[in-house]
Amino acid sequence: MKKILLIIVCAFLYFDGFSQVEGNYNYSIGIRGYSLMQMPKILNQTNSQDYTDTYLNGFLVKFNDNQISLRLNGNYFRKNVDFLNQCENCEIATGKMTDFGFKVGFEKNISYAKVQPYFGGDLGFRANHFTGEIKTANPKSTSAPYNVDSDKNGFILAPVLGLKINPISQVSIFAETSLDFYYSYERQETIQQNADNTRSFVKYNKWEFLLNPISVGIQIHLVGRN
Repeated sequence: MKKILLIIVCAFLYFDGFSQVEGNYNYSIGIRGYSLMQMPKILNQTNSQDYTDTYLNGFLVKFNDNQISLRLNGNYFRKNVDFLNQCENCEIATGKMTDFGFKVGFEKNISYAKVQPYFGGDLGFRANHFTGEIKTANPKSTSAPYNVDSDKNGFILAPVLGLKINPISQVSIFAETSLDFYYSYERQETIQQNADNTRSFVKYNKWEFLLNPISVGIQIHLVGRN
């Protein structure tokens, strides 16, 4: 019986020690080293469900508490892209895509062991911009190329599930997955490559559901409470 009580006491001390890893520090800062993400759909992109690899594209700031921590995070990504538009034999789009966002949310640990599952949620703003040229993909078509400028801005609600490992008290390594519920206002401007540079505009409001299967990074805890 004494051995059982001793084991229980040691277990509580072990879990309590790690429950204070972040609670003993006022702030945490972190970076996202790698993320696998779905980007917002551009125009009538045929492969919009594909995933994009990003590296060192995000930051994280947390205000720690033993119960629920406040988190601020942002990301920025810029890349040359090309994709099929409308259909596989319709158009080819080539240009530059820029995506950035800022979110505010919370994080709650499920357990207080050395390996800590957690859940949370973020609410924020996301903007996606594409500028480029559209050409026909059909060799029999006589359609002229045209330029396009597409802006998409909107709000995001993102539930989060994650896992943290604390190799030492000042450092946590995390991996998390999230789903972005993205409601956006989109404005598309096309400029025909003709003598008059004819312009046309279209506007949309739409919902998108963007899965981010994995994001891995590191956090450093700062300003001890004791």
